[in-house]
Amino acid sequence: MGFLEDKLKTECLKDNLDLYNFIEANVPKIDECSIDASLILNSFDIEDIKKENNDSLNIFINLNKINDFRRINAYLIEANKKLKQNGILICNAETIQERRIRILKKHTYFSFTLFYPIDFVYKRAFPKLPVLKKIYFAISHGKNRVISKSEALGRLCYCGFELLKMKEIDNRLYFIVKKIKEPASDKNPSYGLLFKMKRIGKNGKPIYVYKIRTMHPYAEYIQNYIHDTHGLDKDGKIYNDFRITGWGKFIRKSWIDETPMLINLLKGDLKIFGVRPLSEAFFSYYPKDLKKIRIKHKPGFIPPYYVDLPTSIEDVWKSERKYLIESKKNPFKTDMVYLARALYNVLILRAHRRKNKIKNNDKTNTH
Repeated sequence: MGFLEDKLKTECLKDNLDLYNFIEANVPKIDECSIDASLILNSFDIEDIKKENNDSLNIFINLNKINDFRRINAYLIEANKKLKQNGILICNAETIQERRIRILKKHTYFSFTLFYPIDFVYKRAFPKLPVLKKIYFAISHGKNRVISKSEALGRLCYCGFELLKMKEIDNRLYFIVKKIKEPASDKNPSYGLLFKMKRIGKNGKPIYVYKIRTMHPYAEYIQNYIHDTHGLDKDGKIYNDFRITGWGKFIRKSWIDETPMLINLLKGDLKIFGVRPLSEAFFSYYPKDLKKIRIKHKPGFIPPYYVDLPTSIEDVWKSERKYLIESKKNPFKTDMVYLARALYNVLILRAHRRKNKIKNNDKTNTH
C-alpha cells in the first residue's frame, strides 16, 4: 500500500524539500494517508483527474500552476468532486507580483519597460474582455494566464474550498485548502469590467447592483476570510486589503465605480437617497435592531454617509439610525433635506475626497 508522506519525500518532492516541509507541517495526518487514497499530478489536463472516482481521495496534489488550466473553475470543481469531505487539495499559482519578478530577471530594465506592459495587457486584460478573450484563448489555449493572489483564493473559495495555509516557495504561491462544501451556484462571479453585485434590498429581497470592478476577480468570495485574517482598523477599513487593484483605488476616489448604479435607479431597485445597499456578509456585522429597521426601507444611491461623514463603523450605524428614524416620520422631506446636505458636502466641501474608509470596506465590488 505505502504512505503518501514517504512517496513525497523520496520521489515527488525530493528536489523541493521546502515544499515537502510546508506540506508535512500543515496537512493533518499526512503520515497516515495511503497512496491509494491520494493523487499526485503535474498536469493542466482535466482529463487526468476525471479518471478518478468521485469522493475517493483524501489528498490531491497538482504541482502544475493553475495559470495553465484552460478552464480553472472547471478543473477545481472536478477536484472538489474527487475529494472526500474535508479532503485536502494542494495547488499553486504564479501571482502577478511573482510573474513580474520572473520577467524582470530575464530582461534588462529597458527591455522590461517595453515588454511587461504588453504582456500584462495581453495576458491580464484580454481574457476579461468579451471579444478579445476569444482571440486570447484561441492563441494561448489559456496557458500561462496572469492571476492575482486574490483571484486564486477567490476561485478556490468559489469552488468549495477553505484555505488552511499558503506560502510562497521558489516564486510560486502554494495553497493548502480543504473541501468544505459544494461549489457555489452563482454563475456570474465578478470578472469583467462591469458586473452585478448581490445586495440586500427592501424587505430583505435580493437585488443586483451594477458596479465598475475595482477589485481583483472573485474577490467577493474571500470577504469573510479577509475580514477574519486582516481585521479592521479604527475607521472600519480592512488592513492591507490586497483585493483592491491599483487603478481601482483611483476609480473609487473619483466615484466613477458607482456611476453604473444609475441603472438601478431607473429599474427602481434604488432611490436617490437612502441607506447603502449592503452585501450579506457586511450586513451580518450590523446590530440586530438596525438590521430590522434597514430592510423596511429601499436602499439609496447616495447614503447618509455624505451628510454626517462618520469616521468609524459605530458612527455609520448611528448616522443610519438617525436618518431612518427621521425618514419614518416624513420620508419625502427627510430625503430632500439629506440630499441637499449631501450634495453640499460632496460638491462644495469635497467630502468625497476624504479617505472614505467605511464605504470602501463593503466594496466586494469587489472590484
